[in-house]
Amino acid sequence: MAPRKLFVSGLSLLLVVSVAIGVVVAHDNKGGSDGEHEKTVNSMCSGTDEQKLCQETLKDVQANGSDPKAYIAAALEATTKSVIKALNMSDRLSVDHGHKSPGVKMALDDCKDLMEFALDSIEASVNLVQNKDMQGVHEQTPDFRNWLSAVISYQQSCMEGFDEKHDGEAKVKEQLHTQSLDLMGKLTAITLDIVTGFANVLESFGLALDLKPASRRLMQANEVDAEGFPGWMSAADRKLMATGGHHGGRGGHHGGGGGPNAVVAKDGSGQFKTVKDAINSYPNGFKGRYVIYIKAGVYDEYITIPKTAANILMYGDGPTKTIITGHKNFVDGVKTMQTASFANTAPGFIAKSMAFENSAGWAKHQAVAFRNQGDMSAFYDVAFHGYQDTLYVQANRQFFRNCEISGTIDFIFGASATVIQNSRIIVRKPGPHQFNTVTADGTSQKNMATGIILQNCEIIPERELYPDRLTVKSYLGRPWKQYAKTVVMESNIGDVISPDGWAPWEGSQFLDTLYYAEYNNMGPGSNVQGRVKWKGYHPTIDKNQAAAFTVGQFLRAGPSGLADDWLKATGIPFDIGFTKA
Repeated sequence: MAPRKLFVSGLSLLLVVSVAIGVVVAHDNKGGSDGEHEKTVNSMCSGTDEQKLCQETLKDVQANGSDPKAYIAAALEATTKSVIKALNMSDRLSVDHGHKSPGVKMALDDCKDLMEFALDSIEASVNLVQNKDMQGVHEQTPDFRNWLSAVISYQQSCMEGFDEKHDGEAKVKEQLHTQSLDLMGKLTAITLDIVTGFANVLESFGLALDLKPASRRLMQANEVDAEGFPGWMSAADRKLMATGGHHGGRGGHHGGGGGPNAVVAKDGSGQFKTVKDAINSYPNGFKGRYVIYIKAGVYDEYITIPKTAANILMYGDGPTKTIITGHKNFVDGVKTMQTASFANTAPGFIAKSMAFENSAGWAKHQAVAFRNQGDMSAFYDVAFHGYQDTLYVQANRQFFRNCEISGTIDFIFGASATVIQNSRIIVRKPGPHQFNTVTADGTSQKNMATGIILQNCEIIPERELYPDRLTVKSYLGRPWKQYAKTVVMESNIGDVISPDGWAPWEGSQFLDTLYYAEYNNMGPGSNVQGRVKWKGYHPTIDKNQAAAFTVGQFLRAGPSGLADDWLKATGIPFDIGFTKA
């Protein structure tokens, strides 16, 4: 995208957020005293890590203490400006330095894309504040927190793209960090802290809302019906989603023959021979579920679903038959983000009965099979095979059920809200002098609505590792970032997992601030007696604490604030709470 267009898109968003602030101020500008204003600002900023910056950001808000939306909107405006600055700076640095090294160009190109995604998340947040009253904003707090968490995840992914061992990349990274990204991260975190402490914010304004968790109410026309499907979904589409349906017909758009919108077959028996061509067939402005059936075969191609191709359902003939594969990797000079054989950036993506793999092997270091940042995306009967960094759960809410995930180092990693349920986690044989870590969560701020949850999973070694499973060190996870959050619950942990259970990232870094927990696990690797003694590790949590990490509480979304609404619409089975009595 050209620099001018980047600037214009950001400018239009700034106008929207300015209107949001203006509306609130005009609605309630009673000229409260400076003392009251200062007291309000101090109260709102008290729960943030950057109190001075927070106070500076909110000090010029002109509304007095009867509507906190003006203050939230002001925090959003400052955040928006910081994202636009980072976006334009990424573009300028690309022009200035992109020709000097492929690594710098790749990293900056990724940053530009990531800042565009960050603007989308900010825009969703702005629209929420502009279009809802305080009760409505409160009820959609899970969405608000998710969007702000995603902005931080994108900022983080941008920084991670630069190789500090490469002098040219390190210099560009430092410039981008000090002149834009650092402030962007801090301002987003301030807004997130304020939104997370909503009850305290309201108290400081003397307001009392219904602060109980959202309960079920009558469904609106655009929500799911009694069968758990969205109103726009045809009967044929419902049947297809319920069965994972293996339609072989050429089909067409729904409402006609009821088959898939697109059929992919290497032998020419479908409409397309490549998966990429099928995705490119997604019509502009399409509404509803776009169904792509991929017949058995190994598809060696690199694919990214663009953010505009929402609500794609992609299914194959089974994870041992329909396979999308690639071999891009870090050792060969490709940035981690771009090593993915398959990447999804669109909301509402569903995959069923197929496999994604990266065949680069342990010697090639980071090599992603699947990268996902699509909000409210779901996977059923899907295999993800690789070695280091197999499954990159980059941002937003994600659900996996009956899946198989294999790898060596950090093979489930990212900064998203991810629940992996009823799945097989396969630890592979690493290279000499390497150890295995199942997870590496990237939660970097205390109030990010992110973490990796493994529920009712089986953690086992692959056949090749089995003879050496007790000598090769394998861990449930290590903390990629300061507030890494990972919970293993109701799972069967094999003896492949070392008795200490968890590994540090580097020295004693993050061990006090992380949140690692285990609940109601079984199997020879589940004994917590020999576990690490870190301040942030909780070997046993009670049922109430564990409930916070079940699907019903961890993946809440939408105006109803309920996880089961969007998950029912996927047609994928799920347990809303605990899977065991």
